[in-house]
Amino acid sequence: MAVDTEPFLHLSRPLAPTTLNFHSNLSPLSVNILPQAILSILDHATRRDIRPAPTSSSRVIGALVGTRSEDGSEVSVASSFAIPHTENEDQVEVDVEYQKNMLSLHLRAHPREVLLGWYTTSHELNSFSALIQNFFASPETGTFPHPAIHLTVSAEPGNPVRTRAYISAPIAVNAERASESCLFIQVPHRLVYNDAERSALDLISSARDAEARAAPVISDVESLTRSLEHAQDLLERVSDYVGGVIDEEQEPNNALGQYLMSALSLAPKVDPTTVESDFNNHIQDVLMVSYLANSIRTQIDLSQRLATAALAADESGKADGKDDGKEGGGGGDRKGERGERGQRGGKRGGRGGGRGGGGQREPREPRENGE
Repeated sequence: MAVDTEPFLHLSRPLAPTTLNFHSNLSPLSVNILPQAILSILDHATRRDIRPAPTSSSRVIGALVGTRSEDGSEVSVASSFAIPHTENEDQVEVDVEYQKNMLSLHLRAHPREVLLGWYTTSHELNSFSALIQNFFASPETGTFPHPAIHLTVSAEPGNPVRTRAYISAPIAVNAERASESCLFIQVPHRLVYNDAERSALDLISSARDAEARAAPVISDVESLTRSLEHAQDLLERVSDYVGGVIDEEQEPNNALGQYLMSALSLAPKVDPTTVESDFNNHIQDVLMVSYLANSIRTQIDLSQRLATAALAADESGKADGKDDGKEGGGGGDRKGERGERGQRGGKRGGRGGGRGGGGQREPREPRENGE
């Protein structure tokens, strides 16, 4: 009896070429992405150049840099930078010299980071993607012997931002097609952030519903209020879910139940009155520290103003003293000139008197009328 069979081609993932006894790690990695890298990619997508139709491209590309664990099983994408490229239906061109110079400058500023791979703002995987992937995974210009990370980020306006991470293995039917062919393997990834970055991301996301696409920076008290309201909403959602499962209104989920049990087991059992008392004491301490800081700031400002006023008064007093000295000196000179003139006048008077005294004449004899 004949059995109907369908022709098929079975492809197994090949091993990457190794040199110097290096073995490439092609197992699924764990990719951690920091928020600043995503923001840099979105900024690049928003500010891309508008090129003519023959060289236009619907996506932008760039390099990913960050840190890698010792065993190579986990990478952290810390930042990224753009790479100019032109792409059309026939060919793709990447500015290799620009990429090398930018990578060199970045590694000078961050010597602990390494090249991890590249990103693009399109989820499409084609022959051009394989060509760029092989460039970033090559031993001369790429991440060899570690696999290059390919991160795709959707940057369509009005739609949620979605990300995917891939690594690749070389695959081709012949050696000529090896440079533009590879097998992309999707790997798990996640966005990691701390408390400060979470607050900044919440502030940025709050502007999406505003017409002006802007959100004011709230104070610490308002931020605390929002955090407490958000925690209260989460507790109400969990309570409603647990109540629905108990009342058989919702289907139970074993994984979610175990997660809630482990989370509640870590919470300390404290009396609510104690929690309220500790919270009020903490608020009072914060207010006291804020009051002392404002008092010190006011005192420093007042002392600076007083010192500036004293310097200004001293400078004005010195300027007035110099002016008075100049005026007094001028009066003395005038008096001196008058004194010299008086002495000169006295000398002249003496001369005149001398002339009168020295010119004594002998008395003449009286003349007769006839003479």
